[in-house]
Amino acid sequence: MPADISSFYRTVLGHEPYPYQKALALGEWPDLLDIPTGLGKTAAIYFAWQYKRAAGDDRTSRRLVWCLPMRVLVEQTAELIRRWGIRLKEEGILKEAPAVHVLMGGSVDQDWDRAPDRDMVVIGTQDQLLSRALNRGYSMSRFRWPLDFALLNNDCLWVFDEVQLMGPGLGTSAQLEAFRHRFRTAFPCRSLWCSATLHPEWLATVDFSPRIPELTTASLSERDLEHPRVRQRTHAQKALVPTASKTLVKSILEQHRPGTLTLVIRNTVKDAVSTYKDLVKKAKGIPVLLLHSRFRPTERENLLRQALAAPGEKGLILVTTQAVEAGVDISAASLFTDLAPWSSLVQRFGRCNRGGEIDDARIFWMNDLPSAKRALPYTLEELTASFDILNRLTDAGPASLPRPDSKAAEHPVLRSRDLFELFDTTPDLAGADIDVSRFIRDGSETDVQVFWRDWDGKTPPDDMPAPVREELCSVPVGGISGWLKNRKGLWIWDHLEEGWQKARHAVPGAVYLIHADSGGYNCTCGWDASSSKRVEPAALPVKECQPAISGDPDSRADWQTLENHAQRTAGELERLLEALGREAFAPVRDELKDAAFSHDWGKAHAVFQQACTDADIKELWAKAPHMSRYARKGFRHELASALALLASGQSDLVAYLAAAHHGKIRISLRALPGEEVPEGRRFARGIWEGDELPAALGHDSVALSLSCMELGDSEYGASWTERIMCLLEDWGPFRLAMMEALMRIADWRASAQPQGGEHA
Repeated sequence: MPADISSFYRTVLGHEPYPYQKALALGEWPDLLDIPTGLGKTAAIYFAWQYKRAAGDDRTSRRLVWCLPMRVLVEQTAELIRRWGIRLKEEGILKEAPAVHVLMGGSVDQDWDRAPDRDMVVIGTQDQLLSRALNRGYSMSRFRWPLDFALLNNDCLWVFDEVQLMGPGLGTSAQLEAFRHRFRTAFPCRSLWCSATLHPEWLATVDFSPRIPELTTASLSERDLEHPRVRQRTHAQKALVPTASKTLVKSILEQHRPGTLTLVIRNTVKDAVSTYKDLVKKAKGIPVLLLHSRFRPTERENLLRQALAAPGEKGLILVTTQAVEAGVDISAASLFTDLAPWSSLVQRFGRCNRGGEIDDARIFWMNDLPSAKRALPYTLEELTASFDILNRLTDAGPASLPRPDSKAAEHPVLRSRDLFELFDTTPDLAGADIDVSRFIRDGSETDVQVFWRDWDGKTPPDDMPAPVREELCSVPVGGISGWLKNRKGLWIWDHLEEGWQKARHAVPGAVYLIHADSGGYNCTCGWDASSSKRVEPAALPVKECQPAISGDPDSRADWQTLENHAQRTAGELERLLEALGREAFAPVRDELKDAAFSHDWGKAHAVFQQACTDADIKELWAKAPHMSRYARKGFRHELASALALLASGQSDLVAYLAAAHHGKIRISLRALPGEEVPEGRRFARGIWEGDELPAALGHDSVALSLSCMELGDSEYGASWTERIMCLLEDWGPFRLAMMEALMRIADWRASAQPQGGEHA
C-alpha cells in the first residue's frame, strides 16, 4: 500500500486535503465532479488516480487522459502534474513518477503510444484527443490512427475538464462513453466530467441519456464548506459594475490601479487585438500584454510567464480571450469582460479575486447588447439571458451567482454508424476522409497549424526538416481559407507522394507551410492575415521530413532474419499480454500469437528480399539496415502475409492482424493509382495474382490469390471486406483495434532489438 492520501498533499502542497479530495481518493470514482474554481480540482483528480494505481486498484485505468478545451490549460496542467510527480518520487512516496505526455496543436508527443503496459498521464486539447479517439487523429500519420484509437478507448480514465467550453466535444464524449459500454472494451475505460457549472442534462445524448439517472456526482460537503480556505474563496467579494463598450479603453485606464492586475477578456481575437493596440497607444507607461491562442509556442509561453508573474509597481493590463476563461491560476483586482453565455461568465468571474484576498475587487461588464452578427461566436439569445441576470446582481462572488441554465446547445451527434464507418481508415477514391471536426468543435473554432520557413525556388524542397513545436501556430480554418483566396504559397506535405503539394483547401487539424516572405504573423499580435511583413522563422529544427510528420517504423533496422524476427515478435506480444493481465483476450491468445509469429511471412516475397541491400541470399530477411526501392511501386509485404495465411487455412482474425500491422491494409483492399498493371491478372499494393510466396516460418509455399478483392463470395470464400466486417461485428471496434495495436507494438519492440552475429 502507498502512504496515506494525506501524505500526498502534505508533501507536495504543504497542507491537508479538503474532505472532498480525500473522499475522491478513498471511494469509488464518480461520474461528475462539481467543484468551484480554485479549490484544488486538478490535485484531487491526479492524487486520487495516483493513489489508487499505487494501491493496486485494478478498476482504475493505467492511462489518465486529461482532455481540455484550450492549449493554455493543457500547458498549465501538464506543468503541475510533472512537478507533483517528481516531488512524490523524490520524497519516496512513489517508486516512479508516471510519464506525462502532451498532445496539443504545436506540441504532440509522438511516442506515448508505444507503452500500453505503463502508467502514464496523457494531457491534451479536445481537438487532439477526440480526433484520435474517433480514429482520425489530427497532426499525425493516418497509418497510426488505429493505434491511438485503440489506446484512447481502452484502459483509460478520461477526465473532461471545463466542459462548458467544449461545444460539440462534450456530446461526443458522452456518445463515446455509451459506445464503449455497448460494444465493450478490452480493458476498463470510463469518463469523469468536471466543471464548476456542470449540469448532468448536458450529457443527455441519444445513446447516453438512459444512464443520466444513474450518474453519481462528487461535490463540496458541509465539512468542505466549513473549511476556512473554502469559505474565503466561496465568499470572495467582487462588485459588479456595468460599463459601455464605446468607452472601454478609457474605462480600463481610469480603473486600473498601480501594483495590480487588470484583466480584459474579449470574445474574439479580433476585438482583443484591437483593444490591445488602442491601449498601447494611450497607456502612458503602464505595461500592456496581449495573450490569445494564435501565437507560436515560444512567444505564447513568454507572454504567459509575464502574465502570471506578480505585477510590478505600475501593475499590468492583460488583454485576452477565452484563453484564460477557465482553469488558469490568475487573480485580477479589476476585470473587464464582454457579455458571454452565463456559464462562461461564471468562469471569467473566477479570474477576479480568485482567493478572496482583495477587499475592493471589481468586475466591469459591457452592458450594451450587440447585434446578432456582433454576438458571434455566441448567440444573441445567450447574451440576452446573461444581460438579464447581470442586471439583477450587484456582486459576482461565488455565493452570489445563480447556476447556469441546464439547457444544452444543439450540436451534431456521433452515431454508432459513424463510429463503424470511422473504423475504416482508407480514404475514398478522391483521397478524402470522413470529416470529424463537426463532432469536436463548432466550425468557427476549428484550427489548423501553420509554420514559416525560407527556401529558394518555387517549391519547398522535399528534404526540408519537419516542423517542430516551437514554430507551429494555430490558425482558424476560416483564416486559412481566406489566406488561400487572397495569396499564393500555402503548402502541405503529401504522405503518399512524399513531397510538398500546394494546398487547395483547408482541412481541420492539418499542418501547412508558408514562405517567410509571405507574412501573416508578428510576435506581439500573433497570427495576422493582413500583415505582409516578413516573418522570422522560429528555431531551426533538426528532424527530417517524414510522411505525415512521422509514420510507421519501416523495415530499416539492424539485420534480423525472418525466423528470428518472428520469434521475437511473438515473445514481445506474450510479454505485453502478461503485463496487461492473463485474462486479456484469453479465448484468442493462440490466434494472437500465431499472427505475431507469421505477420511478416510476406517479406519472403522476392520483391522484398531483392530490396534488402547487401543481404546474404541464403537467408530470408525481415530487417535490413539499407533498403533499396521496391521493384513494384506500392508493394506491401503485409498484404502478401494476409493472403498467404488465408490460403493456409488460418482464421480471418490472424489474417487481419497480419494485414493491419502497419495500418495501411485494413478493411478496404484495392490497387492504388500509379501501380504497375500486370496483363490479365488481379493486382493490389504491389501483389500480383499467382505470385509465389516461398515456404517460411513453418508454412508451405503458396500461390497468392487476390480473389478476395472481388465483391461477394469467390472460390476461396467471402470477400476481404466482408470477412473484416464480420470480425468488427463479433469483436466491436474497440477490442479489435486493441488487438491490432498490441500486434504493432510487439512488432516495434522486436524490430528495435539488435540481431547480433554475422549477416552476410
